[in-house]
Amino acid sequence: MTLSPEQQTAVASWVSAGDNLSAIQKKLTEQFNLSLTYMDVRFLVDDLNLALKDPAPKADANDVGKASPAHAAPSAAPEKKGFLDKAKEKLGLGKEPAPTESDDGFADDELPPEDLADSASSVTVSVDKISLIPGALASGSVKFSDGVTGKWIIDNQGRPGFTEVSQPGYRPNPTDAQAFMAELGRALQQRGY
Repeated sequence: MTLSPEQQTAVASWVSAGDNLSAIQKKLTEQFNLSLTYMDVRFLVDDLNLALKDPAPKADANDVGKASPAHAAPSAAPEKKGFLDKAKEKLGLGKEPAPTESDDGFADDELPPEDLADSASSVTVSVDKISLIPGALASGSVKFSDGVTGKWIIDNQGRPGFTEVSQPGYRPNPTDAQAFMAELGRALQQRGY
């Protein structure tokens, strides 16, 4: 399709004003009664040797958490986390302060191997032979050292969670939480997960 010089000038002014192909298509229909497909408009702009402007990305006023592209810091590729890492974060174990060395050679928040074995034995974890919970890859029960019991699941995205706990609002102490994660890992490995 060939345009008159007047129509070509109009298209060039619309492109320089920053109009996109849809806007140009609409203006051609409204002002010149030309019905062109989107692809025809694309070819027309190319034939006239016009370059469309990339619109500046608009900030979403509803999402204040997004940084504008000009001010965004480069981010590293996220680490791939396994279900145990996700479970540690869920239990509040993912953001602990850096350990400091004590006189016994172990970090202050790290248990020596024999203490870990003792605490692990006070937390018991069992894995269900068949998980009947929709969306769960694995499920089972746990009994913490203070006698609180619960039912746990690992969902189909590897996220751990509790479905039932005998004491509402209960959060295990850090030692029990670490022992639970260690026992859960061992129990799931024995089951082939």
